[in-house]
Amino acid sequence: MIEKQFTVVTDTGIHARPATMLVQTASRYSSDIQLEYKEKKVNLKSIMGVMSLGIGKNATISISADGNDEAEAIAGIEELFEKEGLAK
Repeated sequence: MIEKQFTVVTDTGIHARPATMLVQTASRYSSDIQLEYKEKKVNLKSIMGVMSLGIGKNATISISADGNDEAEAIAGIEELFEKEGLAK
């Protein structure tokens, strides 16, 4: 299992559009991918789960991946965050 922390930098936080991009990116991988924020964990492949967290600017989130492509999954999500300017 690989776990990495990120800080949300976009002014609007993780709202509908970035949440959709995150779910689409996570869904490309077979690993179990979890998003944790304020002691709550959700499946990163679930749009309703991600939206239910209400992640705002400057929030610290943790993403973990467990499976045969876990390293690729974390790298893909990190690349999305950097490309879209969502988190660092």
